[in-house]
Amino acid sequence: MAERIEVKCPVCGREMEVGSEVHKFYGAVRSAPRATSIYKEKTYYFDSKACKREFEASPEKFVKE
Repeated sequence: MAERIEVKCPVCGREMEVGSEVHKFYGAVRSAPRATSIYKEKTYYFDSKACKREFEASPEKFVKE
């Protein structure tokens, strides 16, 4: 069984599950990420491609270091 990781979209804050197969069969409470991006060697997960585009336009706005 794949490891499940709960993440939040850094742009809109929606909660998602990475590695979950539940959403495919039952309609999970949390959806699976629709897009990813790597910034400074860290992977970020997004609930939509629009959120990914907004993040990539200015990632420093969304990343707290």
